[in-house]
Amino acid sequence: MTKDIKSAIKRSQDTIIADALGAVALLVMLFVGLSLPGMI
Repeated sequence: MTKDIKSAIKRSQDTIIADALGAVALLVMLFVGLSLPGMI
């Protein structure tokens, strides 16, 4: 099973980086959106 996971990660390394950046962007937007009412 670990062999399958390692091969899947190796095949899709570019998309994993893009997905991680997208997840970080979503978390930042969520944090900013939740902080806005406190600023106003």
